[in-house]
Amino acid sequence: MSDTPPDRLSVHPGSPFYDEGALTRGVGIRFKGAEKTNVEEYSVSEGWIRVAAGAAKDRFGNPMTLLLKGKVEPYFRDVADQAS
Repeated sequence: MSDTPPDRLSVHPGSPFYDEGALTRGVGIRFKGAEKTNVEEYSVSEGWIRVAAGAAKDRFGNPMTLLLKGKVEPYFRDVADQAS
């Protein structure tokens, strides 16, 4: 596996952008320079992340999400730990 996370990744197994290998390895997200830990999905090329909107749920029991636009910088946590 390369040291570059995928361009788009989702934490939901039903999504076509779900990648268990990358999630197991641990992907961190910097959004507009700030570390985010509640990211549900991201796209680097399109410049957005989806984050949970509190405890609100949709009619299927999935968390409600907000789409935030800006610079997205994903990284693998194991590589960041080695660099420190």
